[in-house]
This record gives sequence, C-alpha cells and structure tokens, in this order.
Amino acid sequence: MIKSMTGYAKAEALIGERKYSIEIKSLNHRYLDLSVRLPYQLNPLEPEIRKKIAAVISRGKIDLVVRIEGESVSQGDRRLGLNLPLLMNYCELFEQIKAELGLKEEISLSLLAGIRDLFVPVGDTGDQEMVRAEFYALLDEATRALGRMKEEEGAALGRTMIESADLFRDCLDKIADRGPQILLEYKRRLAERVKVLNDGVAVDEMRLAQEVAFMAEKSDITEEIKRIESHLCQFFALIQGDQAEGKKLDFLFQELGREVNTISSKSSDVPIANLVITMKMELAKLREQVQNIE
Repeated sequence: MIKSMTGYAKAEALIGERKYSIEIKSLNHRYLDLSVRLPYQLNPLEPEIRKKIAAVISRGKIDLVVRIEGESVSQGDRRLGLNLPLLMNYCELFEQIKAELGLKEEISLSLLAGIRDLFVPVGDTGDQEMVRAEFYALLDEATRALGRMKEEEGAALGRTMIESADLFRDCLDKIADRGPQILLEYKRRLAERVKVLNDGVAVDEMRLAQEVAFMAEKSDITEEIKRIESHLCQFFALIQGDQAEGKKLDFLFQELGREVNTISSKSSDVPIANLVITMKMELAKLREQVQNIE
C-alpha cells in the first residue's frame, strides 16, 4: 500500500474542562523532520509525543500544533502549583552531570527556581494521568486520520505510477521484439554495401556472417532487458504490497535508468532510440512521483 507524504488532519476533544485540539500537517521531505508546538502545560510530554509520531510516520516534514481552550480564570486569580515530575527529572539530570564531571557543587534552590514551567497554575495540575491518557488517545485519533488521508492520496498516486510503468514495459517489449529484426536489416544493408563496393561481385557469405555475428555481440541488449524486467517485477510487487517504501522505489528507478542508458548506448537503431526516449520520459515521471511516497 502506498502512502503519500502529504496530508492534513485535525482532532478535537473535551478533556477535563478544556477543549484540546491537535492539527497535523505533513509535507514532502527526504527524512523525518518533526516540528512540535505545545502549550506550556504539555511541554513535559514532547519526548513521548515525538516517539509516538516517529512510530507511525517514517519520513516527511511534520508540523504538529496542539491548542488548549477554555481558560476562564483570570491571570490575577490564578494559584500556582509545583510541576513535581518535571522537577524530579531535572534533579536526576543535574545529579548525572555532577557524577559525569566530578562536580561537588550542591543543587541550589536558586538553580531549581530558574527551571521553565516548574510552576504551573493549580487548575492545570488536576488528574495529570487522566489528562495524559486522554490526550494520547486524541493524538492517536489525529495520526490515524492523517494516515487515512495519506493512504487515499497514495492510492491515486499509485494508479498514476502504474500507468507510467505499463507504458514503460510496453516500450521494453517492443525493443525486445525489435532485436532480431535489427540483425536482419543490418545483414541486408551490409551485403548491399559490399556488393556496391565490389562492383557487383558476389558477397562472401562466411565473411558476412562473421560481421553480423560481431555486430550482434556488440549490440546485444538481452541482459539489460532481463534486468529491466526483473526491476519492473520488483516495482509491481512493492507498489501492490502491504508497505511500499519511497526510498526503495527511488533506488529501483535509479537502476532502471542505468539499464535504459546502456540500451541507448549499445543500439544505433532509430526505432529503438525513439522507444528509449519514451521510456526515459516515463521514468522521469516515476522518479518525480516517488518523491511523494513515504
């Protein structure tokens, strides 16, 4: 199944007394480039959020934005509470730094007080485990919706790629059929040329056969055709399989390009040259389209 790298999804839910919304936008990118924008209440969850996204998306430029609505308490009436999980995490890291560097300095209150988001409004503490669980469920909903959109776009992309690959294969079949005819035509032209040069004297059939055999060996593209057929089989297996990876397909198209160029360099036949041009055009389309596949 093909997945496009482009997509958009949004999910919303009421968690506690507040409305949470998650927007995910995905664009083409060679690797996984993840940008996460969170309200301060959710900053401690960023590492886990990144881990969850990376588990379901292999590459693409991902922009994830989370918003929380429904803060009715005025700034002056807010009471602050301690973000204890964040504090404990910082203390563990400070102790690790001391142990690694052999430092003797104690962890001071002034150092801890400078930690961002250490103090949060009391209304935001609540049942943190419940909020976290419901938020992760909402994140899963958003990523599933994004996945469905990417699969729909990927299906359309796959159909277009198959059309190009079918035309590419048709050209290859015509080239394979053309091979024997090329030698017959070469033999006829060579015999006529030698006859003209010899003022009508009969051509030495043995010598003529040797020249044709040399030409056949020099211009033989049987191996290239077989390798291209093998690569095409791999392409159709990948694109119709459970997981079509863009990187694998891109590498496969590079190999196809090398074989087509070899055919072009070996053959001076005009009909084959025209077929090769069509194959290169379709291959260029495929290589452009594969950049959209995750």
